[in-house]
Amino acid sequence: MELPTFKYSPNAYDIDVFIKEEGTCSVCNLKRGMKYTGSFYSIEEPEYICPWCIQDGSASKKYDGEFNDYAGIEGISANPSIPNSLNMDKESLLEVSERTPSYISWQQEAWLSHCNEPCAFIGYADSEMIKPYLDELKEDIEVNIGYDPEFVQNNLTTDGSLVGYLFQCIHCGRHRLHADCD
Repeated sequence: MELPTFKYSPNAYDIDVFIKEEGTCSVCNLKRGMKYTGSFYSIEEPEYICPWCIQDGSASKKYDGEFNDYAGIEGISANPSIPNSLNMDKESLLEVSERTPSYISWQQEAWLSHCNEPCAFIGYADSEMIKPYLDELKEDIEVNIGYDPEFVQNNLTTDGSLVGYLFQCIHCGRHRLHADCD
C-alpha cells in the first residue's frame, strides 16, 4: 500500500517523525507498518498513529488534537476572535494543524507562510543547505530570527544548538527559514 502524501510536508517520511514499526493504529484499528512519533497535542496520548489517519484528519478528530499548533502558524493570533492577518483560507490552516505531521524542534514548532498560505516544510537546514537561498532568506535571518547573517551561515545545523527549518512557498517557490536554539 502506498503511503499518503502531505501537501504541507512533502518530505514527511524523511524528517524523523515516522518510524517503521508494525502495530495497530489507535485510530483506525488497522495493522500498519509506519508509526508517527512526532508532536501531537491532545488530552489523550494515542499509542500508535498511522500516516493515513493523520492525512484524512481522523486522528485529530478522534482525539480532539493538533499535530501543529494552529496559533503557531505565522500570521495567526492565539485569540480565535481575531481574524488572521494574512487572510489565509481556514481550510489550509486546519490542514496544517490537523492533517500534517509536525517536525522536531527545540522549542514549540512555528509554521511559516507566504503568498497568503502556509508554506511547505522542506526539512531541517544547516548553513550549507541555505547557501543557494541566502538572498531569499535575508529578511528571515535578520528580522525574524534576529541573528547576523554571517553568524547563521557559520553556525546553523540540523541537529546542534542552532537548528534551521526550511520552508518553501507552495505558490511562488520562495524559501523561508525559521530557526531555534536549545
